[in-house]
Amino acid sequence: MEDDELEQIRARRMAELRAQSGAGSSSMGGLPSGMSPSKKDKEEEAKKSQMEEMRRTMLIQILDGEARERLSRIAIVKADKARAVEDLLIRMAQGGQVRSKITEKQLIELLEQVNQQTKHETKIVVRKSVSFHDETRQVVLMRCPF
Repeated sequence: MEDDELEQIRARRMAELRAQSGAGSSSMGGLPSGMSPSKKDKEEEAKKSQMEEMRRTMLIQILDGEARERLSRIAIVKADKARAVEDLLIRMAQGGQVRSKITEKQLIELLEQVNQQTKHETKIVVRKSVSFHDETRQVVLMRCPF
């Protein structure tokens, strides 16, 4: 994927965002004049949804079909890990490190890298519980010469 292609996509999305937000006419701090809090919330939600749409569009251009499918399955189980991989892919594409679509095999390698970076040590402690009666019988049997 080429940098100029990504720049065109970004520029087009930014133009759409500016057009929908009134060319950035909102004032700094507080609410813009004549706007209620609900309108501001709607605008923020619209911007978030547009940003998510832009992410999806970039990921569609970065990943091939099988890799996209695998990433969506991962997102169902571990949303935070899928988000981290998506962020990594987008950063790689913006940095010009992605020249062609990422295959499922390449995605698996990226997942392994992310797993190594975020690996947490899991410690399992198993404790046997012995009831009072079992201990008493064992002691009695061992100490009584009957």
